[in-house]
Amino acid sequence: MSTELLDKSYEPHDVERRWYDYWISEKLFSANEEEKSRGFSIVIPPPNVTGALHMGHALNNVLQDILCRYRRLKGDNVLWMPGTDHAGIATQNVVEKKLAAEGKDRHQLGREKFIDTVWEWREEYGGRIINQLKRLGASCDWDRERFTMDGGLSKAVRKVFVQLYHEGLIYQGNYIINWCPRCQTALADLEVEHEDHDGGLYHIKYPFADGTGGIVVATTRPETMLGDTALAIHPDDERYANLSTDKVVLPLMEREIPIIRDTYVDMSFGTGGLKVTPAHDPNDFEIGERHGLDAPKVIGDDGKMTAEAGRFEGMDPLECRKAVVAALEEGELLVKVETHRHAVGHCYRCETIVEPNLSRQWFVKAKPLAKKAADAVRNGQTRIVPEMWKSTYFDWLDNIRDWCISRQIWWGHQIPAWTCDGCGQMMVQTETPEFCTKCGLSDLTQETDVLDTWFSSALWPFSTMGWPEDSRLLQKFYPTSVLVTAFDILFFWVARMMMMGIHFKNDVPFKDVYVHALVRDEEGKKMSKSKGNVIDPLDIIEKYGTDAFRFTLAAFAAQGRDVKMSEKRVEGYRNFVNKLWNAARFAFMHLTEESRGFFLPEKERLSLPDKWILSRLSKVTHEVGEAIDSYRFNDAAGAIYQFVWHEFCDWYLEAIKPALFDEGSDRQAATRGGLWRTLRDILVLLHPFMPFITEEIWHKLPGTKGSILRARFPEDDENIAKIEADEGAEAEMNRIMAIITVVRNIRGEMNIAPSLSLDATYQSPDPGAREIVERHKSMIENLARLKGLSVEEPGARPKASATAVVDGASLFVQLEGIIDFEKEAERLEKEIEKISKELNGVSRKLNNEDFLAKAPEDVVEKNRNRYDELTEKQQKFQTNLERIREMGA
Repeated sequence: MSTELLDKSYEPHDVERRWYDYWISEKLFSANEEEKSRGFSIVIPPPNVTGALHMGHALNNVLQDILCRYRRLKGDNVLWMPGTDHAGIATQNVVEKKLAAEGKDRHQLGREKFIDTVWEWREEYGGRIINQLKRLGASCDWDRERFTMDGGLSKAVRKVFVQLYHEGLIYQGNYIINWCPRCQTALADLEVEHEDHDGGLYHIKYPFADGTGGIVVATTRPETMLGDTALAIHPDDERYANLSTDKVVLPLMEREIPIIRDTYVDMSFGTGGLKVTPAHDPNDFEIGERHGLDAPKVIGDDGKMTAEAGRFEGMDPLECRKAVVAALEEGELLVKVETHRHAVGHCYRCETIVEPNLSRQWFVKAKPLAKKAADAVRNGQTRIVPEMWKSTYFDWLDNIRDWCISRQIWWGHQIPAWTCDGCGQMMVQTETPEFCTKCGLSDLTQETDVLDTWFSSALWPFSTMGWPEDSRLLQKFYPTSVLVTAFDILFFWVARMMMMGIHFKNDVPFKDVYVHALVRDEEGKKMSKSKGNVIDPLDIIEKYGTDAFRFTLAAFAAQGRDVKMSEKRVEGYRNFVNKLWNAARFAFMHLTEESRGFFLPEKERLSLPDKWILSRLSKVTHEVGEAIDSYRFNDAAGAIYQFVWHEFCDWYLEAIKPALFDEGSDRQAATRGGLWRTLRDILVLLHPFMPFITEEIWHKLPGTKGSILRARFPEDDENIAKIEADEGAEAEMNRIMAIITVVRNIRGEMNIAPSLSLDATYQSPDPGAREIVERHKSMIENLARLKGLSVEEPGARPKASATAVVDGASLFVQLEGIIDFEKEAERLEKEIEKISKELNGVSRKLNNEDFLAKAPEDVVEKNRNRYDELTEKQQKFQTNLERIREMGA
């Protein structure tokens, strides 16, 4: 008997702290670039330094951890590269709010002092998300933790920027960008979140310059008309084939602007006239470029109307809109206003309405880089799983626009470009220049803009491994094996890493991209603070333990399907954790050092339950490995759950009890060996999903040494006996279990107490089947709680017996003297009557059109589900009633 007995109940928090500290101190998460063993590498999607663990982080990192722990068990040299992102706009906002609370702002501090303040904030608070990931059990190589603004990554960023610039792939240009007046910076298209707003569609008359009429134009933003420099019509629009003039008068500004013809105009919309505001609309900007139009800015960087807006100068855009509309009405130029719902862009950080704004910015020419990134997926260099996301990836890359990479903030990688104050010469280089390369002056001013956060993140797979040096780490672990990511950063991050990795390393950054879904609430709704349905992962961990939480995420992480999270589900898997703990406690009562199943007894010495469980174990081991290899995490979790709970605990442990208590017998020794081996392999299979409890049990399992992280996956362990599938044993055991299940079902259906022993008769025309049942009769009698089991050829049905068919044989359970048939019939009739009343009530609701139209969808669905449940229950009771009447006749 094992002396290392487990506590009566599993208390996760002490166990989790103890084993995580142990893993760190023993450096069990460390990769070794000098080892020759097969490498497996993942770079963590770096969470923002401002971040706190949410459900998305939890799912993403649990899936990565499952892969890393599994690959270690497979013998791989695993690098899971950790780190955090400096999150330019987000971090600057946080620090600016902190300063505001102290009555200060960044301009009072100045750039250098402000950046020092941000670094101080990062030192104090930046490690929070990392500590929370550790709480989750993340097995990252923490000694290699990186930060997107650490020295090495900053060097890589400068190298990339300078090289792209000199290759003609980075340029400065005037362009319509998304501008946040609050953050005072440009935003990439992907950083703008669109929300539907109810607004107006304003129909405005633009009079012809010769006074002969005019063209009515529709717009949702009448305040921008102050910056119109043309009115466009389609060249094929016959309505305007014979105009008497080529100019209109811009309302309110009283200046003439040209009528131009451009194929961009949609003739089918309204009158076919389009106002052209090049400084405040990306499509208008393109039209303006084609026609050489001026581009006056009427909305400034501060979000106020400029001097170009004339009498409306100084107003904010919404205030200006009201004033413009009032002035148009007064001048009888506002034809009509229609209610119009349309999408309005907001800053993804501060939620301010974003203004399309003409600005001089830095851009990456994306098309040359994007083609190679798309081709790499098309030709199979990188695989996207599930494949449904490939079309989204291609759609974005095939239609990509140049990437605006400059941001007008202070926190971030300052662009390595210097302008000579004397001659205006620009120098772009990795090191800070001391003098102008053209005129020799030393008065140089560095570009004040910083790079988009995603620029440094795009280099993450190779910059974190030491690039631009050709490090041993890069040689060993690049390209990485897989990237695990959410679909919402497929464009932000994944595509850009592909572009940069191929361009600078001449190879893809990862062989696989696994795209997981969202974590939603139990009704499938997106979690949000406003809805009050946010579930905090740390609260769940505190309440149920990390292993139960991790297993829940994995069990519902089906490809292409969102995870519906609820406490009830986590509670269910906490029961699974407890089930494993109790099974191990039972096993430890019977295992000794001599029980180790490294070398199992000869097959002939093994009992049927032992042969069966080992056969099932061999299959489940293969299923779990294959599922994880295919990123089918839910299938892997489901297979091991089914095996542990329903086969190992419910059947095997019950079936072997007689052998375990048969002191000193050969069958006791053989069964102990089978039990040891099955429990040992279960711990290894479960470890990637539930690392803490498996480590705790492993250390107390006789015959184990060191951490379970040093163990090997059963199929790959050369130190233990190989087990193979035994179809014969499985067929025999399945027959036995089917008989036992039928007896148990009859007990339940007939409301017979488990304590009452029954007699049963098994009749089969198959001599082989009768021989198997006869040979294992004692197991059936024990597990089905039978006084006796008769095995016969087909014959007369025993009197007053419940009947079932099992694999072509008849099973009769004698109930005379066990059941009062009359009373049982009365009980069932009452139950059926009760169900019928409730069923009628639910049916009336579902047949009521008013209820179906007005009730919430989830309420209607609950009623439909209840109807199905009651119908099934009613049918079951009706069948039992007929059986009782038949037996009592």
